[in-house]
Amino acid sequence: MKCINCQILLTAILFTGFWGCNSKTPETAPKSDTIAAVTNVNIGQETQLLMDDLKTNGNYVNTREFPSLIKASVVKEAVDQNKKVQIIDLRKPAVFAQGHIKGAVNKKFSDLPSYFESGIKPFEYDKIVLVCDDGQISSYATSLLRLMGYGNVYAMRWGMSSWNTQFAEKSWLSGLSGKYEPQLDTSENPKPVATTMPELKTGLTTGQEISSARFKDLFAEGTDSVLVSADEVFKNPGRYYVINYERKDKYDDGHIPGAVRYKPNATLSFVNEMATIPVDKPVVVYCGTGHNSGFATAYLRLMGYNAKTLRYGNNGFMHDRMVKDPAKLSWLPFSKADINDFPVVK
Repeated sequence: MKCINCQILLTAILFTGFWGCNSKTPETAPKSDTIAAVTNVNIGQETQLLMDDLKTNGNYVNTREFPSLIKASVVKEAVDQNKKVQIIDLRKPAVFAQGHIKGAVNKKFSDLPSYFESGIKPFEYDKIVLVCDDGQISSYATSLLRLMGYGNVYAMRWGMSSWNTQFAEKSWLSGLSGKYEPQLDTSENPKPVATTMPELKTGLTTGQEISSARFKDLFAEGTDSVLVSADEVFKNPGRYYVINYERKDKYDDGHIPGAVRYKPNATLSFVNEMATIPVDKPVVVYCGTGHNSGFATAYLRLMGYNAKTLRYGNNGFMHDRMVKDPAKLSWLPFSKADINDFPVVK
């Protein structure tokens, strides 16, 4: 971690939402008097050491680089111009063999740390782009790698679904749904009282050691439990603590029953905000597309929460409503217009 940390070139500017879920009028960063003082919050020693270490190393989740997304068209241009870009494809080998971006390498999620440490020299590249089927696992992985100090890693928006139709048909186009629109809630659900955060038990004594251990654990866990479908959540919303990671006007227009809204630029790394998230039940984070929530989920899981990101975000349960009036709240409904006809190699 030490050699990685020295490479971090992140700023301390709060996230503005430029690459967010198409938030054209992002909320401004919270002023100091809008964040309540932390009182009666129980934070374990290891949790505090981990948070301090992340802040010392750049506090990525509260910078304008968060989340780090890149369009397929930008990737295509970089490939065509032979720029210093490394593309890492996280899909299964059989799917990768059916077609992938020229120059891409196929890697397992669990192998990413070793690949970055000894397989390549990461900072020799202008950009390292992670791709997957729909962009959500690559968002999760990108968040972890950025938190580890790799400041040139990006997730390709919409994943390979934006690269070529053959991939979109099996991913994004099949995941769009509006069947739960009649169940949307418009009432404002308050946050619980801030009480505690998950207690980490690595047995280590320094923030750097704890960070390394947590990243190792998360990559070893894989991604099977990172995503959750709208069907699973709407079957029993009360089973989860649902976080709406969106602007207030979008939340007010309709959200998952029981969902509590957290500002994208005023939640992560603020103890009095994170301590309102229950530690005794699964947490589901969702935004418009599943990209922002993928980044946020990585941070929450690093902190010990049993967090999951809702697959396809709002697109997975209220897509029809988003399509009817996309300009009303600057919705970002996925459509065939988001699919390019870029070539693939086999």
